[in-house]
Amino acid sequence: MASLKDIARECQVSVATVSKALNDHADISEERKALIRRKAEELGYRPNLFARTLKTNRSHNIGVLFTDEAHNGLTHDYFGAVLDSFKVAVEEKDYDLTFLNCNRTRKNRMTYLEHARYRGFDGVVVACIDFTEPEVLELVNSDLPVVTIDYIFNDRLAVISDNGKGMEDLLTFVYRRGHRRIAYIHGADSAVTRNRLSGFYRTAQRLGLEVPDEYVLESDYRDTEGAAEATQKLLDLKKRPTCILYPDDFAALGGLSRIRENGLAVPQDISVAGYDGIRLARHASPKLTTLYQDTGLIGRYAAEKLIDLIENPKTALRDITVVEGRVLEGQTVRNLVDN
Repeated sequence: MASLKDIARECQVSVATVSKALNDHADISEERKALIRRKAEELGYRPNLFARTLKTNRSHNIGVLFTDEAHNGLTHDYFGAVLDSFKVAVEEKDYDLTFLNCNRTRKNRMTYLEHARYRGFDGVVVACIDFTEPEVLELVNSDLPVVTIDYIFNDRLAVISDNGKGMEDLLTFVYRRGHRRIAYIHGADSAVTRNRLSGFYRTAQRLGLEVPDEYVLESDYRDTEGAAEATQKLLDLKKRPTCILYPDDFAALGGLSRIRENGLAVPQDISVAGYDGIRLARHASPKLTTLYQDTGLIGRYAAEKLIDLIENPKTALRDITVVEGRVLEGQTVRNLVDN
């Protein structure tokens, strides 16, 4: 592998000049910088990571704290897509990613903060976890730069999907299609669920829509079986809903399956809508109506905000970035207005 000396010899300059050019110092002309960078690329030069760490006091490594009770990992459609976007964005800035150890059965395991410090992480992104856990609170309240996704702490970076507005838009879309008996199967208790429920009830009140208590049920996120059982309870009602909203697209697929098992057709006999806008939902038959969350923007914003805090701790804003979604009109919500 080429060294700084090799580049200096080829360019007939000093090693100090090469170092300044590669680090974009202002006292080196742009023409000379271009020449040195081009020669470095031709020679296959790669900076020594350990040396850079000593010089900058940064490892250029970002930790990822990501888990959920169902242990879906990166197969989790929504968060998997968010982290993929996050990964692309941090790699563009020459940072690497390493997952924090979440295996609680491991002997002598370190806390999240201990692991982050042991690995020398410059910062950590936290997503899809119990944010009330003492270890999570210890990490977030430390001096380590942290960004959370879909959860807000005081005076901490956060990037969130606008769940309240998303549910408002989805319910309004269904209402404008003539539905008045609308049920909602929501996810387990979390900040996301509470925001969506608030958006649901607030919008129902604004629209003058009555929502019986038996129309609002709970099922875990991404739980097709739980969603199917909740769907059955709604179908067994004497006055069943004309449309069912689900906590996510994966759960909606479980609902669709149970509806078909009851000999009913979607949307002719009953309508359904999901949430997230995952790729699988776009290829379902019939195509699922859903609220699309922009995972690309969420992941990129989280990466940019965290890196800004790492590199500019005195000037970076510890603010909250809200990303709106949009309704994707599929084929699972019947239009009752013209019937």
